[in-house]
Amino acid sequence: MPKIALLQLTAHTTPAENLSKTEAAIREAAAKGAQIICTQELFTTEYFCTTQDTENFDLADPIPGPITEAHCALAAELSVVIVASGFEKRATGLYHNTAWVCDADGSYLGHYRKMHIPQDPGFEEKFYFTPGDLGYKAFDTQFGKLGVLICWDQWYPEAARLTSLLGAEVLIYPTAIGWLPEEKEELGEAQHHAWRAVQCGHAVANACYVVAINRTGTEGDSEFWGQSFVSNHYGQVIAEAPVSDETILTAELDLQALEEHRRIWPFFRDRRIDSYSDITQRFID
Repeated sequence: MPKIALLQLTAHTTPAENLSKTEAAIREAAAKGAQIICTQELFTTEYFCTTQDTENFDLADPIPGPITEAHCALAAELSVVIVASGFEKRATGLYHNTAWVCDADGSYLGHYRKMHIPQDPGFEEKFYFTPGDLGYKAFDTQFGKLGVLICWDQWYPEAARLTSLLGAEVLIYPTAIGWLPEEKEELGEAQHHAWRAVQCGHAVANACYVVAINRTGTEGDSEFWGQSFVSNHYGQVIAEAPVSDETILTAELDLQALEEHRRIWPFFRDRRIDSYSDITQRFID
């Protein structure tokens, strides 16, 4: 059974600090026996999408590039899979919110570009990110087939389903989500419940593990609510981090149990694919 580690960290002001801090956490997770190690969304920076500022485009990296090369070398050194999320500069004026996967032998398996881009007060992501154009991805690693999606993607059952149909045994969601002060007292508990519940639902409906890695700490007006978690295929949370503490959260993934579960709960077999064509419409009038 592979062990997965979720790196729930606070962010510093410079990419260099965050790169160093995350490398230390990856090494600590590997020393604890983790074989798959996952970062939070946009781990190299603070969550800069709270405002629209063109200078923030300087924070982006080419992917693949030096950052992925360093991760692949680290993965090979530690014999671990690394799943990380950062800010991609594809070309001048063209940027993505992107995750990449390095296998345990140091090979670069590829990257996924966030498909669903939110736009809300304090989450000005449409200003920065072009929607993904690579489709959904499942990466065949030495420790299981991993589907990688990013944050706002986690609210969409279609994204979870399509990634699972590619063979993903684990859906991994690097995340940056938190409370705004004007909403927390009235809506904070409900917002967190909805976030966890919808992802546990994806685990049940697709008979897979779901992993959500959130950041923690307060940045500007946003209080990131931490509580990174792992859900099994019954939608049961088998590991969860606290709200405000930096944590290396680990859990074992019983992929053989997943195989057996899919045989007796054959959701994929019983799908009525002939009845789903309307799902591609924006709305059914």
